[in-house]
Amino acid sequence: MKSSKVERPIELDPGGVSSEHRNRKQRKSNWKPETRLFQEFLSHLQFERGLADNTIASYRSDLGQFGRFLRQRRLSVEDVDLMQIRAFLDSLESADGGLQVASRARKLSVVKSLYRFLAREGAGSPLPEDMPSFKQGHRLPTVLNRAEAGLLLANAAGGAFKLRNRAVMELLYSAGLRVSELTSLHLNDIDLEGGFVRCLGKGSKERVIPVGEPALVAVRRYIERERWLPGGRQKDGHLFLNRFGAGLTRQTVHKLVRESAQRAGLAKKVTPHTLRHSFATHLLAGGADLRSVQEMLGHADISTTEIYTHLSRQELRQIYFSAHPRAKRKG
Repeated sequence: MKSSKVERPIELDPGGVSSEHRNRKQRKSNWKPETRLFQEFLSHLQFERGLADNTIASYRSDLGQFGRFLRQRRLSVEDVDLMQIRAFLDSLESADGGLQVASRARKLSVVKSLYRFLAREGAGSPLPEDMPSFKQGHRLPTVLNRAEAGLLLANAAGGAFKLRNRAVMELLYSAGLRVSELTSLHLNDIDLEGGFVRCLGKGSKERVIPVGEPALVAVRRYIERERWLPGGRQKDGHLFLNRFGAGLTRQTVHKLVRESAQRAGLAKKVTPHTLRHSFATHLLAGGADLRSVQEMLGHADISTTEIYTHLSRQELRQIYFSAHPRAKRKG
């Protein structure tokens, strides 16, 4: 009687090595202790806290960097104290010209979360006291004014998929989508008659966002005239497809937005997230309430949305001083 073969679950690897390759290496030698603990932490984040795949990938990358730091200094996770944490942060500051404060703050946050998890599980020492922190300030994001947004959309990159490219740009601005949300959209996620798009945001939370008429028209034209392949073959049901019939990658969308900004002659650095920032800022400047904008952006905390009130006030202030006859400053 033949024994049935049991499938082994896919395991996450902090070093970013493929599961198949790592399993071959594991048969020859045991995992290093920190790798096993990292694996338990990532599994907790994925299966118990339900964090999104992109978030897990970021944690895996940061933990891989922390693991390399430990191995270079022949340290175990239990050996880490305040001095070692500071040494790790110093290594980030000196590597590749230095990481931005936000990046270092994120990596420190991952390490803190790891030690909180290990302390709860009894698998590591409590967090070191007096952990360092980063003051990031309140740098306002780059936004486009309404004229710049219109110019960008009018100059959406052309080529063989010009209808698709225009629809991508219009939908990013009209619905304030993150690039990962846009590339995950399927054909049945957009209601062209009702004027809504349904997407999964961070933490796999679903939200429904109204879509303006220009974006609906652009998406409808793309679906009817360009969303096809020779012989009608499509690899999946994604809304936006590449020339091979598969869904677009985030890198493709970033390139599309960058090329469109160049065609429009915009001096600002424009990314897909710039369109999301502009979406929120223009809604608030037009009279939308903060709670509604929070819902459309998918922010868990309204304090994250409040930054756009500063942006809209700044825009209104510029309009006032450029337009009001009594607002001209002396000198």
